[in-house]
Amino acid sequence: MSIIDELQSGQRRAANKTLTGSWKVDTEVKGAILNIFKTSLNVDYPGGFVDKEALKPREFTEKDDVRMVPYGSTVRPGTYIGKHVVIMPPSYINVGAYVDDNTMVDSHVLVGSCAQVGKNVHLSAGVQVGGVLEPIGERPCIIEDNVFVGAGTILTEGVLVRKNAVIAAGVTLTKSIPIFDHIYDTKYYGEVPENAVVVPGSRTLKTGVNIACCVIVKYRDFGTDKAVALEEALR
Repeated sequence: MSIIDELQSGQRRAANKTLTGSWKVDTEVKGAILNIFKTSLNVDYPGGFVDKEALKPREFTEKDDVRMVPYGSTVRPGTYIGKHVVIMPPSYINVGAYVDDNTMVDSHVLVGSCAQVGKNVHLSAGVQVGGVLEPIGERPCIIEDNVFVGAGTILTEGVLVRKNAVIAAGVTLTKSIPIFDHIYDTKYYGEVPENAVVVPGSRTLKTGVNIACCVIVKYRDFGTDKAVALEEALR
């Protein structure tokens, strides 16, 4: 069985959570994907498309227990799509990505190469979850279980969103944009803590210049849970 097959079946992942809660990149997986682009030939596919021979377009059947709504979405080979995942068009999920059970991928969503998305996640319309193939040891963007990501949010540079967090619409998360915790008066870079509710904001520097940032305005409570509750009927 090839690494692409192992990724697609969920037997292997581009990044794995350790016992300490950190995430470790599987460089062998990323190296195998990069090698495909180096060694596999370009071939014609129906509909006027050209891609690598090793990345034959993927199709779903009722047995997969995935709702792939027509038309206009693409899920590349070497991606794991869990049970009861819904993919609304047009969306794109790239090679090496992992999307776990009961997750909603709404319209115009991008899940990049090797990005990891947990269970019961809602990726609202227009969300971009950046992938990282190179440098080979760099962590891809990771979203843990039970996270709600609001419309138009952008995650890049290997950002890690811990479980149960809520990201408001229009937030941009990168390693270089600070996340100010309004509740505990602390600051994060590249990682959103568990249960945090994050909104877009700005911060005034000593020079008087305003810079864009993200702000944790509270931690998840009953009111938040009610506002972002996932409807089982959609799955």
